[in-house]
Amino acid sequence: MARVNETSRGNDWQCAATCTRGLEEVLAGELAGLGVAASEVGRGAVRFRADLTTLLRANVRLRTAMRVLVELAEGPAGSREELYGLAGTIRWEQWIARGQTFAVTVAGQGSAFSNTSFAALIVKDALVDRLRDRLGWRPDVDRGDPDVRVWVHLAGERAAVGVDSTGEPLSHRGYRPRGGPAPLAETLAAGILILAGYDGTVPLLDPMCGTGTLAVEAALIATGTAPGVRRSFACERWHFLPAGAVAEERAAATANVTPARSAIVGRDIDPRAVAAARANARAAGVADAVTVERGDVRELAVAGAGTLIIANPPYGQRLGAGEDLGRLYHDLGEALRRGARGCTAWLLVGDRELIKAIHLRPSRRIVLFNGPIECRLVRYDIHDDAAPAGEPDLTP
Repeated sequence: MARVNETSRGNDWQCAATCTRGLEEVLAGELAGLGVAASEVGRGAVRFRADLTTLLRANVRLRTAMRVLVELAEGPAGSREELYGLAGTIRWEQWIARGQTFAVTVAGQGSAFSNTSFAALIVKDALVDRLRDRLGWRPDVDRGDPDVRVWVHLAGERAAVGVDSTGEPLSHRGYRPRGGPAPLAETLAAGILILAGYDGTVPLLDPMCGTGTLAVEAALIATGTAPGVRRSFACERWHFLPAGAVAEERAAATANVTPARSAIVGRDIDPRAVAAARANARAAGVADAVTVERGDVRELAVAGAGTLIIANPPYGQRLGAGEDLGRLYHDLGEALRRGARGCTAWLLVGDRELIKAIHLRPSRRIVLFNGPIECRLVRYDIHDDAAPAGEPDLTP
């Protein structure tokens, strides 16, 4: 049986915010902070109901979400006819105005569709046929820069169809150039900080900061700066969006920005990374809150007891391939033991063998995914009497 959202535009939508696997509960907590109760916390997504204002607020303020989607229909899609029928039940005339363009993207796996492009073609046909039959005109497809972004998620014999309110993923904050080496996604960095309990009240150090994503995201949290205030969203091209609605949300999100209360420091041994981190902090508007220095993690120095140390050291599958990572992690553990007494460290590690090389006993571990790589976010409490520990059991 198909379920079609028949509510008025912007009144009460079924929505889903997607996220990196492992951050679902963090995202649900963020939504709760916006006054939105999650109806379902699933794998890589949190479902909730929202009106248009809440949808805009979610795009502007959520730190760990990748996209905010509106689900318009869900139902059987075990054949071409079923998917066509499901997509054809949606009131596309409410979403696409004459002269506007659209594009369809498909994710997931459907039992009847080995080729997602075929599923996209079916949904496109259903949408065009409905508008032609009911209104007498057909919209054009623009895969590069559409006015309305239609999404389809296939799941075996069923599918969900809707519109994407976000466009470029919310990890694209606008302060960091895209492309090049694969650094930590902004949304994952924010999630790590939230999981570590960071709220800006204690000093923070990233001793292997790379291009500064963790430090910049920490500054956004510490100053109360919403991550989406410097970018645009797909929903800004919806023809029924009230003029100034997004601008109002951006203004509301920046009304309570305050200076950071404690130091935020990023360090890296590579002068090119230091320059890039400083540039990213400036682009994000948080240069006053972030200090970026050149320094070797093996010569770790902290601001004092109570400093929160968070790092994403290389683990060979993206960055750092070919390095003697075992030695690096051993030296990192020694540096923490020697120079970070009275502090807490959180490390995102993508290889359990590298965890062994640290030779410190973790007090907590959390499974997260950095893209397709299964990682452990590992917490170490560095006591005055910290000593090498045997390899703990880190089985999830």
